Amino acid sequence: MTKHFGIIYVFLFLSFGNLRAQIDKNSALFLDLKKQDSIFFERGFNNCDIAYMEKTVADDLKFYHDNGGFQDKELFLKRTKQNVCGNPNQKPIRKVIENSLEVFPLYNNGELYGAIQSGEHRFFIREKGKQDALGGQAKFTTVWTKKDGNWVMTDILSYDHGDAKLDDNDTNIEQLMKDNNIPTLGLGVIEDGKLTKINVYGTQNGKTSAAYNCLFNVASLTKPVTAMTVLRLVSLGKWNIDEPLDKYWIDPDIAKDSRHKNLTTRLILSHQTGFPNWRSVNQDHKLRFQFDPGTRYQYSGEGFEYLRKAVEKKFNKTLEELAKEFVFQPVGMNDTSYIWNEKKAADRIVVGYDNNGKPYDVVKNKTSNAADDVTTTVEDYGKFLVAVMNNELLSPSVFEAMKTRQVETKKNKYFGLGFEIYDLGNGEIALSHGGSDKGVNTIVFLLPKTKQGLIIFTNVDDGHKIYRQLITKYLGDKGEKIIDIETK
Repeated sequence: MTKHFGIIYVFLFLSFGNLRAQIDKNSALFLDLKKQDSIFFERGFNNCDIAYMEKTVADDLKFYHDNGGFQDKELFLKRTKQNVCGNPNQKPIRKVIENSLEVFPLYNNGELYGAIQSGEHRFFIREKGKQDALGGQAKFTTVWTKKDGNWVMTDILSYDHGDAKLDDNDTNIEQLMKDNNIPTLGLGVIEDGKLTKINVYGTQNGKTSAAYNCLFNVASLTKPVTAMTVLRLVSLGKWNIDEPLDKYWIDPDIAKDSRHKNLTTRLILSHQTGFPNWRSVNQDHKLRFQFDPGTRYQYSGEGFEYLRKAVEKKFNKTLEELAKEFVFQPVGMNDTSYIWNEKKAADRIVVGYDNNGKPYDVVKNKTSNAADDVTTTVEDYGKFLVAVMNNELLSPSVFEAMKTRQVETKKNKYFGLGFEIYDLGNGEIALSHGGSDKGVNTIVFLLPKTKQGLIIFTNVDDGHKIYRQLITKYLGDKGEKIIDIETK
C-alpha cells in the first residue's frame, strides 16, 4: 500500500462517524449491502448498465485506485465506458469472493447513516466463444450512505491489485456447468429472509453473455405464483377456498359427470382433482376424471387451468391482470408475466436447449396459462419467495393453511396449497416447487424456520443434474435431508 493511499484509508475511517465492529453476516444491514454490491457489479460493471451505475454513485463520488489514481464521478463513469465497456468482444467481468465481505456500520450521535463494506474480488476477461479467463484480484472498500431512502456509494477504494487464486465459488459453479453441459444457470440465494445473491452464469442464447436480469421461462414454477394470487383473494375475503367451482365454471368435457361439483380451490392447489396432468394424454384430447376428486394425489396442470377459468369468470379479469394487482405490483415484480411481450422480452429471454445442444423455439403465450410458462428473472422470483417466506401477502390463517399438509405424495413429502412440503424432522419443513419442460429445469426451496431459500433456473432438458450439488452447497444438512427424501 502506498503512503498516499494509507493516508486516505485512515482519513475515511476517522471521518465518517464512529466506526463500530464488523456486524454479523446474518444481520439485515450486512445482507442488504451484500445485495447492493451484487446488483451494482452484476448489473452495472458486468453488464454495462451505465445509467444504473450513475444513479448508484453519489454526485461527489471519490474513487481511489492504486494504479489508476483518483477519479471523480465524471471520470469514473468515463473510464468505465472506455475501459470496461469499450470492447464487448473482450469484456472484463467482476466477481466478489463472498466469504471476504465485511460490513462496519457508521453512526452519528447514535443514528445509523451509512456503512463501510470491504472485501476482495476477482476479475475475468470474457471473450466471445471462449471460457472466461482469470484476470486478477484486488481488495475494495466502499462507503455506502442512505440518500432519500436509497443506498449510494460515496467513496470507493480499489487496491492491492495482483494475481488471482483459483478457489472462488463462482469458478466452481462455472466448472460444474461445463462438466454437465448447462448453457445458462440462474442462481438466487435467500439468507435471513432477504435475497442476498443474484447471479446468472453462461450465455443467454449461446452467444451473448447472460445478464443478471435476463428472462427465464420457469415452466411449472408458474403454479406457486397462481396459487399465491388466488390465496391472496381468499385472504381478502374475495374468494372461498372450499366453495364448489361449478358456480363459476364447468368444463364442457365433464359437464355430464356429477363429480365436477366436488371440485374446489383447495383440491386444485393440492393436486387432488382426479385430472391427468394434461387432457392431451387422452386419445381424443378431452378432459376426464381418472379418480374421484379428493381421494388421492395426482399432479395436474389441468386443475390449475380449471381454477383460472373459474376465477376469471367471477372477477371478469384475466389471470395476468389479477396477478399484477394482487402479487406482482405489491411485491415489486416488474419483469414477470404470464403473457409474452415481444418488445420487453425478445432481447432478454434465455433460449432453451435439448441434451444435444439444439435450441427450442421460444414459447410466446398470448393468453395466461395458470400452470406453465411464466417468464421472470432471478431477482423477481426471489422477491416473490421472500414475500411468501415473510408472509407479506396472506392472512395468518391462510398462510398457515398454505404450509399445512393437504395430501401425502411419498414418505415425508406432501403437497400443501401451491407448494410441496418436505418434512425435515424436529418440526422443520422445506417448501418447494419445480418446473420441467422442453429446455427448462427449475426448482426453488424455502426453509421457513431458518429463513433460507434457494432459486435454481437452468435452460436444458437435463439441467436437474446439478441440483444436488447446489442444494447441498447452499442449504447444507437441510439440503442433504431434502435429497434423501427425494431419492428414497
